[in-house]
Amino acid sequence: MNADETLDCKGLSCPMPILKLAKAIKAMESGKVLELLGTDPGSKTDIPKWCEKTGNEFLGMEEEEGVAKYYIKKA
Repeated sequence: MNADETLDCKGLSCPMPILKLAKAIKAMESGKVLELLGTDPGSKTDIPKWCEKTGNEFLGMEEEEGVAKYYIKKA
């Protein structure tokens, strides 16, 4: 999946990935896609829930060599 921006949250644990995600999404234009790289297992449930609450679109997740890649489209 092609992303407009990438946010590296590897090694960070809750709540830092969500806080950094909120800040990054706020700075983006509507319709742009953010790729978040993370290693915190809690993010697998936290990020889709955050998207649901904020109205942003969770496009999916891929896992590669222990790193999860989350794709979020700004509303």
